This record gives sequence, C-alpha cells and structure tokens, in this order.
Amino acid sequence: MTLKQQKIDVTDRVVGKMKNGEMELFLDNTPIGKIQLPGDMTFQLDQRFEVEQRKIFQNVTVTEHPDAKYTDCDDGGWC
Repeated sequence: MTLKQQKIDVTDRVVGKMKNGEMELFLDNTPIGKIQLPGDMTFQLDQRFEVEQRKIFQNVTVTEHPDAKYTDCDDGGWC
C-alpha cells in the first residue's frame, strides 16, 4: 500500500470573518489563515448591511416591547 498526496479544492467551504482589519479564514471552524486588508477598504454589500468603523452591521426590524399584551390584566391576574 502506498500513500499519495492530493490537492482537494475546498474554496467553497472556506469562510472569512472580519477581525481587527484582517479577514480571518476558516475551514469547518478551524482557522487556516488570514488576509491582510489594505487601509482603504471598499465594501459592496447588500442594501440591508452597512460598514461603520471597520465593522459590518445588518439593518433589521425588531420588536421594541416583546412582552407587551394586547389587553391589560386586572388586579386579580385574569386577562
């Protein structure tokens, strides 16, 4: 039996995470490297996202008072 080295294309499984002006690269949650980004980064993001101070934010709609009830309960606890 012999062992042979082989290259496998994992490009579509690599994930990048922004951290301190760098793009950290992961494969199956295991760090595999990083990309140094230039000082003047240009982002092209979906309209629901924006960049502020080298951080990426998603604009979402959230419920402001999630525990609010449709009716007020009386003092006895019955609604």
